[in-house]
Amino acid sequence: MDSQINTRIIMITFMIGAFFAILNETLLNIALTELMNVFNVDAPTVQWMATGFMLVMGVLMPISALLIQWFTTRQMFMGVMTIFLIGTIIAACAMNFPMLLTGRMTQAVGTGLLIPVIMNALLFMYRPEVRGKVMGTFGLVIMFAPAIGPTLSGVIVDLLGWRWLFISVIPFTVFSILFAMKYLQNVGEVTRPKVDIPSIILSSIGIGGIVYGFSSAGEKGFTSVSILSIIFISLLSLVIFVLRQLKLEEPLLDVRVFKYKNYALGVSLFVIVIMAMFASEIVMPMYLQGPLGYSAKLAGLLLLPGALLNGLMSPVMGTLFDKFGPGKLMIPGTIVLVGVMIFFSNISPSMHIWSFILVYIILMLSISAIMMPAHTNALNELPKKLYPHGTAIGNTLQPIGGALGVSVFVSIMSQGQNSYLEEQSGPITEKVMNEAMTQGVHHAYWFALALCIGAFFISLSIKKAVAPDFDKTELDYDN
Repeated sequence: MDSQINTRIIMITFMIGAFFAILNETLLNIALTELMNVFNVDAPTVQWMATGFMLVMGVLMPISALLIQWFTTRQMFMGVMTIFLIGTIIAACAMNFPMLLTGRMTQAVGTGLLIPVIMNALLFMYRPEVRGKVMGTFGLVIMFAPAIGPTLSGVIVDLLGWRWLFISVIPFTVFSILFAMKYLQNVGEVTRPKVDIPSIILSSIGIGGIVYGFSSAGEKGFTSVSILSIIFISLLSLVIFVLRQLKLEEPLLDVRVFKYKNYALGVSLFVIVIMAMFASEIVMPMYLQGPLGYSAKLAGLLLLPGALLNGLMSPVMGTLFDKFGPGKLMIPGTIVLVGVMIFFSNISPSMHIWSFILVYIILMLSISAIMMPAHTNALNELPKKLYPHGTAIGNTLQPIGGALGVSVFVSIMSQGQNSYLEEQSGPITEKVMNEAMTQGVHHAYWFALALCIGAFFISLSIKKAVAPDFDKTELDYDN
């Protein structure tokens, strides 16, 4: 078997496992109402099925850099997929909500560790000049799986019941493990660095608190004493964590990656786009179901074309990145993103639904032109010894950026909405409520517009990165 076939089989193994693990991030979103009725729990409680999943993933991302250096690729992949399988079985057999939540959190452990393992392996397997295409192909899975999750969930729940959301995943997960057992090869080196327990504790408190604090702020508001306390303690923990990493010879997470300019700029751009995307995926469905009067399922279907195109275009954008470099994608992408934010900051209930669908598609296409090229170019800047740390930091910032984007956008929208209502002297009719929400959405997207203008200026400073120490290996890829 030649090296190219081996490389492709490894990629297939990764994509099968990643698809079903990442699919579970959004697979339960439509089913939350059903689960509230089945287990007799309220909305804040059932929301832990989504918030808790993101929280666990965020806490585990920094630790992934350590685990990747302690275990082989085969051990890590089969280990995390087995953990994911155990969680899926527990959830499928759940007799009460705590058991279901336990299964869900166990799934999150597998998913949270899987993405850094795969991305780190891809950096070792492929030359920098073809990484855009490879990362774009993997990006297809990362974007496509969550996009179809809500739609697929609605069909499964209606036809088969909520347990089949988990049962249907089990055979594919088992197949992924068996396939990996037969074909997956080890890439990279096992160095077994020293385990620093205080760093693990500090990162867990810091990342976990940030994700939880900002996720909860959307509901409780940033004026809540408990939320402010959690965020303050989390930020303090992160500051101490960073200072400690700079002193350690073998840090848990080497923050020196930010000394590389393209990495720092690329990750900053990546986080801004993540904030805009996650926030739009929350704010737009709320607006569709509010002033525009669409049902939850129909709102999901209206957003689906943009989400699917975002995933399908990821390999195309990756190939273009390899050919033309980051600037010719990210600069036009950020310009389009600014235009989309201007449109959404002037949205109204009288807007024709087709214009909304078209602009949302343009939004997701511009994100595909920015996000994966920015992340890939950032990682290309790093020497091989920093690959685990670069991937871990990038993947850690994703749930943080998502939680921050959602909480800030929802808070700004709510404040704008409340301010409008306070100015009304007459009765609060449905029309007034719709006008208030429209005003709130305008305020949220003014903030988004400012972020995207910043993203444009960042994109101007990013140059094509050159890997400092990458050599061809037996797993090298050839077109």
